[in-house]
Amino acid sequence: MPSTAVPTFDPGPAGFIPEMRWRGQFHAASDGLEARLASNQPITAYIGFDPSAPWLHIGHLVPIFGLIRLQRHGGRPIALVGGGTGMIGDPSGRSAERNLQSRQQIEANVASIRPQLERFLDFDGPRAALMRNNAEWLEPVRLLDFLRDVGKHFTIPYMLAKDSVQVRLEGGLSFTEFSYMLIQSFDFQHLHRELECELQMGGADQWGNITAGLELIRRTSEQRPDGAPNAYAMAYPLLLAPSGTKFGKSESGESVWLHRDGTSPYAFYQHWLNTDDRDVPTYLRWFTTLEPGRIMELEAAVASAPERREAQRTLAWDITARVHGEDAATQARAASEAAFSRAAITDQAVLETLRQTADGFDFARADTAAGVVGFLVATGSAASNGEARRAIAGGAVTINETRIASADAALPPPLRDEWYVVRLGKRRVRVGRLRR
Repeated sequence: MPSTAVPTFDPGPAGFIPEMRWRGQFHAASDGLEARLASNQPITAYIGFDPSAPWLHIGHLVPIFGLIRLQRHGGRPIALVGGGTGMIGDPSGRSAERNLQSRQQIEANVASIRPQLERFLDFDGPRAALMRNNAEWLEPVRLLDFLRDVGKHFTIPYMLAKDSVQVRLEGGLSFTEFSYMLIQSFDFQHLHRELECELQMGGADQWGNITAGLELIRRTSEQRPDGAPNAYAMAYPLLLAPSGTKFGKSESGESVWLHRDGTSPYAFYQHWLNTDDRDVPTYLRWFTTLEPGRIMELEAAVASAPERREAQRTLAWDITARVHGEDAATQARAASEAAFSRAAITDQAVLETLRQTADGFDFARADTAAGVVGFLVATGSAASNGEARRAIAGGAVTINETRIASADAALPPPLRDEWYVVRLGKRRVRVGRLRR
């Protein structure tokens, strides 16, 4: 039986891996890392972020929370944004080569990422987080210098043995992506020399690239007097949802972004609120900084009273407040509760939030004169008159909290003379406003 004792962790570097293990975020570490952290001397570590889009998405929460926990245990985190490596792409975890983006697009994406990271990491103080762009040192490098100073330290058999290469050989792997391992190794070497960065962290699928960096540093650095390694690696496991669903996507298969221009705060909150009971304990451990005792209480609540969804509501509030701020989280929570409570929605701000983010629509006065069926079709709530009639006959249509019992029923008056809340079945809620 699992232990019910509430764990405690050393607040310094020595507690970093024990906490990562308890939270399920530890996969592997290179030789000597645990001994290095046990000294409780601060350590600098980095994780790379691919600027292939203007926003980070919830898949990035895995590495982000690795850096959060490192900083909370007294380490200095470096977020390395791949403005240089983004020009060619990382083959790890891919089945095909990526479409390359322009330099201008990548630069714009890099610029937009720091404000998103500032929601999570402390960029002030003695262990302030740093953000670096590897284009700064990769773009000036000359090809012959790179081949002489980096390429000569790696054999072709060594590179071919890496999992990230093996999985792509049969389908085709360009030399461009094959070289990614060397470039990532060069990044680690540069950060090790310039910023005394001793640790690279990444997903389990990055293990081959990360350990290649250790090899380059070992070959190009003086051996320490105590014989300890000069640098270390740590990997977190790839997140596989216990429910079997793919983490990182919405129900429709779209990415869930950490920016309101990609995913609204309401939709973001709703995504976490809809977490499967089997997944929520994992997500509480991975994506919050809640204390172990509180997490264990919520895990117990999932088992004893799943209908209350206390764990999901706590998770949704915590991560939405972190990403979008407490005001946005409060508004998203109010809108979510209003949408699914079946009580009349009278708050103007809630109505507007739902119209903007929950399949909203605009309508004209003429639409209301066409009766219930005509209104549903005109506003896109039903695809045809026949579909509207079938939904009404099945008792699935409620307009402004009035159950529509007949296709010939009168359309209820609009709320505040300009709003309609249309409920279709148990889950679909549409809010419309009179077109001005």
